[in-house]
Amino acid sequence: MILAQDPTLADFGKDPWWLVLLKVVAIFAFLVVMTLFAIWYERRVVARMQVRPGPNRNGPFGLLQSLADGLKLAFKEDIMPKAADKVVFFLAPVISTLCAFTAFAIIPLGGMVSIFGTKTPLQLTDIPVAVLLVLACGGLAVYGIVLGGWASGSTYPLLGGLRSSAQMISYEVAMGLSIVAVFMTAGTMSTSQIVAAQGSGIKVSPFGLDFTAPGWYGILLLPSFIIYFVSAVGETNRAPFDLPEAESELVGGFHTEYSSLKFALFFLAEYVNMVTVSALCTTLFLGGWRAPAPITTWWAGANSGWWTFLWFTIKVLILLFVFVWLRGTLPRLRYDQFMRFGWKVLIPANLVWILLLAGIKIVQNQQGWDTQQRLIALGIPLGIVLFIAMVWPTKEKPKPETIAEHIRKRPRGSFPVPPIDLQVPVNPRTAKRLTADRETVPAGADGGTDSAEEA
Repeated sequence: MILAQDPTLADFGKDPWWLVLLKVVAIFAFLVVMTLFAIWYERRVVARMQVRPGPNRNGPFGLLQSLADGLKLAFKEDIMPKAADKVVFFLAPVISTLCAFTAFAIIPLGGMVSIFGTKTPLQLTDIPVAVLLVLACGGLAVYGIVLGGWASGSTYPLLGGLRSSAQMISYEVAMGLSIVAVFMTAGTMSTSQIVAAQGSGIKVSPFGLDFTAPGWYGILLLPSFIIYFVSAVGETNRAPFDLPEAESELVGGFHTEYSSLKFALFFLAEYVNMVTVSALCTTLFLGGWRAPAPITTWWAGANSGWWTFLWFTIKVLILLFVFVWLRGTLPRLRYDQFMRFGWKVLIPANLVWILLLAGIKIVQNQQGWDTQQRLIALGIPLGIVLFIAMVWPTKEKPKPETIAEHIRKRPRGSFPVPPIDLQVPVNPRTAKRLTADRETVPAGADGGTDSAEEA
């Protein structure tokens, strides 16, 4: 049966109990299967980038390797550290997993379909503020990581948990601001209605000229799309932003002391979060379950029935490939670089973009204005942005110190060492003593080393 109707908020809350239960089980199965596939997908893609085969033994093309690894984790010994808080140590991975699964409840997997003769949207539920539910689940999921690191009773897991909390605070702000542009354009926070708003082209009238812009917000709101995806990579602790579990610094991070099923739950939560942020990105910026424009031009039924689930899944897999691509190509950032990038680049750029978008929306909504008034209204926010960019203080980089200057500055008789980037502040008493010693040393007492080097 082919149905071509977009779901509305009135279509939710009317399903019988058996259909709601069926949707819950189907979403759970979809996320578990996507997790198993994403693990195999990541290993195969990274292997391809590194010119090696990857998993290819268990099952066709190695597809059953993820299932074998999951069974191996289930039968491993469950180790509990002596210094751990046993209750919190057990609840931490459960919190992360539950939040990851709950966030997927409001993601539209498709349009209106018929399930055993019942007309229903291919979505568990929807509310007027559905996107805020995803942000809330993402904010609560970090409690599982922080509590897991604290309850382990070890230093490295605690440092990983603290890093994750600071990371979430930084990049949750940038992610929320990027979604604001979608709210301003669509006029709603409902995920099903955001997908419906991207169904057709958007009529805009800049400077009195009317034309139709592309319907996908990933094209119309390109800065928000880029900032959202970068923030999503940072919030899901994926490379190159996997600082909470950096093995070169923290052994394994917050899950160092975990094993068996508890470790498997953390592993599951990470990949489910990847699928969730990719699905939300598809919903907000890539038209949701709608087929791309080239397909809809020659196939009228592309956006109807169960075909909509296929387009949605393809878009999610493409975004998952970007996650894997980043891991296989980019090195891990230092923690100070990572935090500086979030607070000093992503958030200011987002605020400037929202200011410009607000000015454009005001110009579009004023239908009675002539071209001169539109230019003035649009030029005000643009002028403010340019003025801020001109007067923003820039820190000049110090000139690098030459070898001769470094030799002249070191005390006489000291061992020659190369200059370092991070200079340790010298105690005033130590500096005074070194100066006094240098004044008391007679010329040439150090064997003429300084004079020879200076020459």
